[in-house]
Amino acid sequence: MPATIIDGKQVSASIRAELAKKVEELKARHGLTPGIGVILVGDDPASQSYVKSKEKTAHELGFHSETLRVPAETSEAEVLRMVEDFNRDPKVHGILVQLPLPPHIDENKVLYAIDPKKDVDGFHPVNIGRLHIGEDCFVPCTPAGVIELLDRTGVDLKGKNAVVVGRSNIVGKPVAMLLLGRHATVTICHSRTRDLAAECRRADVLVAAVGKARLITGDMIKPGAVIIDVGVNRVEGGKLVGDVDFESAVQVASAITPVPGGVGPMTICMLMKNTVLAAERTLR
Repeated sequence: MPATIIDGKQVSASIRAELAKKVEELKARHGLTPGIGVILVGDDPASQSYVKSKEKTAHELGFHSETLRVPAETSEAEVLRMVEDFNRDPKVHGILVQLPLPPHIDENKVLYAIDPKKDVDGFHPVNIGRLHIGEDCFVPCTPAGVIELLDRTGVDLKGKNAVVVGRSNIVGKPVAMLLLGRHATVTICHSRTRDLAAECRRADVLVAAVGKARLITGDMIKPGAVIIDVGVNRVEGGKLVGDVDFESAVQVASAITPVPGGVGPMTICMLMKNTVLAAERTLR
């Protein structure tokens, strides 16, 4: 029997409805409008598209939203000044610097300049450190979306074998920490893992986040496993596919996210959720 499809569009729509209600309550009870400030340097088409999606979602949820679009040749000092302006602005609760930045700008220097209380992307070392020691923090948006999908699909992670394929700072490592925090037994695989297929076959829950099209095939999956495919890869003909070979995996897994339409819609949604949380924290 083919796997249940985990519909990220449907889940994200439910979360957005919840957030819109919460924004209305914050405005009515406290006169507080969640605000997000975005900095976009240069004219990378993917970045522009992503920022437009964020602006649209923020507007639909009733946020205060500001986007600073500046040319690629903008100096590092000027970008740092814009970050500091947002840090000081009480109307802005969450700050997002769209990556990648041009080569002459040190990404870490810019990200580390963001006030950790406004770091809704969850990339600041303070938030990363808090995540690793199990303290309250802003969680990176894609890993947070992965956990939300598992939660809303009714997957109980306690005692499960969870395998994460990929060890990036943006997805692999933080999602492993989140799974560990839910009492899963976690294995992180990467390019030097000796027998990837054997490791994957041990997984009750498999998170693929390595950026290689259709790397994980159906014969590498434990029957009945839950598959979360974070990969987005463009193949010949312009088609988008994940890190998992969907056609073979769907016959073996119990539940699986499609690409597109799985984890993708969750990322912006969790960014907005973090921004609402940042606004709520100013009331404490």
